[in-house]
Amino acid sequence: MKATIVGAGPGGLYFGILAKKTWPDWDITVYERNRPDDTFGFGVVFSDETLGFLNDYDSPSYEAIRRSFVYWDDVDIYYDGSVLRSAGNGFCGCSRLTLLQLLQQRAESLDVKIHYETEIASLDRFADSDLIIASDGIASIIRDERQEEFGTDIKMHNNYFCWLGSTREFDAFKYFFKMTEHGPMVMHCYQYEPGRSTWICEMPQETMHKTGFLEQSEDDYVAVLAEVFSEELDGHEFITNRSVWRQFPEVRNAHWVSDNIVLIGDAQHTAHFSIGSGTKLAMESSIALYEAFKSADGVAESLALFESNRREQVEITQHAAEVSLAWFENMFDHWGQPAEQFAFGVMSRSKQITYDNLMLRDASFVRQCDERFAQHIAESGLRIPDKAPPMFATLKLRDMEIVNRIVVSPMAQYSAANGDPDDWHLVHYGHLATGGAGLIYTEMTCPAADARITPGCAGIWNDDQAKSWQRVTDFVHGHSQAKICMQIGHAGRKGSTRLAWDGMDQPLGDDNWPIVSASPIRYIDASQIPAQLSERQMASIIDDFARSAELADRAGFDMIEAHAAHGYLLASFISPLTNNREDEYGGEIGNRMKFPLAVISRMRDIWPQGKPMSVRISACDWAPGGLDEDELIVVCQMIKDAGIDVINVSTGQTVSFEKPVYGRMFQVPFSDKIRHRVNIPTIVAGNISNVDQVNTILMAGRADLVALARPHLSNPNLTLQAGAWYGVQDDNIWARQYHSAMFQAHMLAQRQRVEWHDTKVAMKPPTHKVAADSLEGKS
Repeated sequence: MKATIVGAGPGGLYFGILAKKTWPDWDITVYERNRPDDTFGFGVVFSDETLGFLNDYDSPSYEAIRRSFVYWDDVDIYYDGSVLRSAGNGFCGCSRLTLLQLLQQRAESLDVKIHYETEIASLDRFADSDLIIASDGIASIIRDERQEEFGTDIKMHNNYFCWLGSTREFDAFKYFFKMTEHGPMVMHCYQYEPGRSTWICEMPQETMHKTGFLEQSEDDYVAVLAEVFSEELDGHEFITNRSVWRQFPEVRNAHWVSDNIVLIGDAQHTAHFSIGSGTKLAMESSIALYEAFKSADGVAESLALFESNRREQVEITQHAAEVSLAWFENMFDHWGQPAEQFAFGVMSRSKQITYDNLMLRDASFVRQCDERFAQHIAESGLRIPDKAPPMFATLKLRDMEIVNRIVVSPMAQYSAANGDPDDWHLVHYGHLATGGAGLIYTEMTCPAADARITPGCAGIWNDDQAKSWQRVTDFVHGHSQAKICMQIGHAGRKGSTRLAWDGMDQPLGDDNWPIVSASPIRYIDASQIPAQLSERQMASIIDDFARSAELADRAGFDMIEAHAAHGYLLASFISPLTNNREDEYGGEIGNRMKFPLAVISRMRDIWPQGKPMSVRISACDWAPGGLDEDELIVVCQMIKDAGIDVINVSTGQTVSFEKPVYGRMFQVPFSDKIRHRVNIPTIVAGNISNVDQVNTILMAGRADLVALARPHLSNPNLTLQAGAWYGVQDDNIWARQYHSAMFQAHMLAQRQRVEWHDTKVAMKPPTHKVAADSLEGKS
């Protein structure tokens, strides 16, 4: 096997080491454009877990590497005159140059040939190679030559950053957040060898433009930064090494393989430095590539297996990095939070680290955050049980007080006859209410027969339906502390379709009713073409929504919500993808909001002033040309100005060709943005699967209520079990008939929690720090 590696970065070198060690007869040559002692940047960061992988695959290089690392367990967050420390993180830093030199030495000891100062302008010279590994970095020449084959996509993000060094030593990873005269800045800092530390300065575009750094020389702006961070430098100076201002390029490739060429490292993918995973990803990809060659026959099969096995983990890490990056791009949104909440947000920003995870790492840090959260709740005139996590805090919206922050999401049941809820609905909502959640949502309930999605959708357009719904609200109020909200919505162009289990979004076989929308654009190819809504029809539909609001009040609901998301009628006006009208209801966002606002305002006028009302929106369409961020904030401000008390934040389902970016808690960043920029309470849902995630969202101040759908279907007692898990004694959320089970539930849950804690601690990767006496013996 003749293997050519272009780029002598950690990823390329490490594959060469593993392959040559296992297959000594392979002819492996590495080509590098720089000299062996050239490197840009200062340090790299690994976790204890990653070092464990390196030990498993090549002990000699692992031993050399781990003896060159500086280890730390703590993260310090400096913000607004406060310092909060979160311990138990298990990271280490090393000079990037040292790492490269150690890998170079190990590769050469195995007879991997390395040619330095060699520019590769074309792959023609490697026509006789069986395998070509492109590890030539972000500006990969090989990848750029074949952009179409690889499906390369490079997205430049907004924040500016530059890498600096210093002689100051640290005992922890440090975040120095500063509000300067130009705007917010942050330094990401860690020690990587004795007497040396990395400092990455990051700031939003707005701050950068006000500083004028882009027009200044390196010496000039470094001098300004040294003055801004003089206290943090503590008498030390900055060190530069091509410390230019850049914006982060997010590199993705639809395909990693083209013929016998495979991308690894930054040529294949990038991950923002805020989660310290660039070098880690590259070396772990090298391990995966090596494993593929061990398992498969031939180059083509091995490369296909590598991409198949490795892609998911890379995309998970990239998603976490993108979420972390987005937090820093929007860090000004969180300025003004209490120090404890801000620090918790920093630690949990990527969604990989959660409330329970931080409790395992450093219980004292979480207790500090809990205490500050409880103080804020008390100062707001609300309540939270002693030593309870955030999910058990009350919340007041107008005259309605919710006993905790858990919401049961709207979930279509498709089980009504002529819009009339029946015994299924009574049992369904009654069971959910006795499970302890603070707020229960009905499924989307329609204001007219022709407003339904399917013939099985529930309605609220006549007195009989209101009476049927009153059976539900009477049970909820009589047997639980839960409040209940009716979601009212018109299907629009997504109406007149089959029950979900008979064919989601497919039109009815018979008895279709006419459908309407903002514009005559069908949802899917099989859908009817909707009629464009006329002003006369708009007036009639506004009356329908108003009548439904009045009936919902008579039925005993505590709250109502206008459904203006997911491509339904109101949403079809808001999104530019579904509204191409040329009259006063189309065009700029103010026009597109006219009809939805007319509906929302009329409902608010009808609905009693002491009762709250919410609106559900799709904050993003997940498709080019959809609602943009600026329009989103305008929409939410208009909704707030209409007297709405809370915004229920969802995304997508606007068009059938959407490409959503899923992930755990994937809609939280949208809620976070709306909550802080519009200053309105938010409800958030979206792949939130457990109460640990709920507490993470609430503690960081990224929503006020958290909605879970499917987890409640599989476990209606989710909130009761959470109370037992966290040791929260709250008789109010247990139905009196179930009090006899409460003691046992708490006893079993506490036993399980101890077992869980002990198991997690036992599974924590060990430190790879070399003892001082061992280092002395090796010197």
